[in-house]
Amino acid sequence: MSLTTQIDQDIKQAMLAKQADRLRGLRAIKSALLLARTEKGAAEEVTPEAETKVLQKLVKQRRESAEIYKTQNRADLYQVEIEELEVIEAYLPKQMSHEEVETYLKDLIARVGATSVKDMGKVMGAANKELAGKADGRTISELVKQLLG
Repeated sequence: MSLTTQIDQDIKQAMLAKQADRLRGLRAIKSALLLARTEKGAAEEVTPEAETKVLQKLVKQRRESAEIYKTQNRADLYQVEIEELEVIEAYLPKQMSHEEVETYLKDLIARVGATSVKDMGKVMGAANKELAGKADGRTISELVKQLLG
């Protein structure tokens, strides 16, 4: 079942259950997927990889907004963002822990044969491709710098 179909079914369930916070998050996902499908040059159907990227973008937006609202002492808006974030994250693949990412990157560095920060590009390219949706890009980058530095 495609993500779009799953979201449509979950929207119906949330409407029937009168779950306004869940419904908000689901509608945000549906909107973003529709935009991705209608973008210029986009394929007829959105690939699972593209769906994951769309969801990651939504999660990143919610996190950034939540941080801003938290610093401005807007607990009401902060709570809305966190609720939507939790709904969106439920549709992403399970995120790897910091330790799992570090272990994976050590193995990847050995496979690629990277020895210094100059080889960071090779490692980052492979890591971003293989860990897409499973780990945050910023976390990957910071760990690669530590391990190669």
